[in-house]
Amino acid sequence: MKYKHILVALDLSEESHVLIDRAVSMAELLGSKVSFIHIDGTHGEIYPELIDIEAEPERKPLNEPSNKWLNDFQQYTQFPIESFWVGTGDLSHKVDKAVKANEIDLLICGHHHDFLSKIISYSRPLIHHSPIDILVVPITS
Repeated sequence: MKYKHILVALDLSEESHVLIDRAVSMAELLGSKVSFIHIDGTHGEIYPELIDIEAEPERKPLNEPSNKWLNDFQQYTQFPIESFWVGTGDLSHKVDKAVKANEIDLLICGHHHDFLSKIISYSRPLIHHSPIDILVVPITS
């Protein structure tokens, strides 16, 4: 299958570079677009909309340390990033919203292989709610 638009779900960690590298590698082979999404679920849904920080770089939706991570991800690759959506609330619902509104056909997310991830998994709800194909990349740290 030829994917046209790949969405990468990023957390605020160095390990997200693995996901970006995987998406860019696939996009270069397939001629796909790449977009990023980061959803901060720590404080609930502070604002309901997704902010595209590629289209509106002056908007700083999160706190300063988080915004620094987002900027790092934007600068990490030379590959053109179509959109970078940032929001708050439930990751699986926000991803579903972005997928349907932007003709995304592949989601890339990571899954840590540690004790905490066996109890609390962010990839499990994504898999349950996703209307598109998902590539789950193992993250070993």
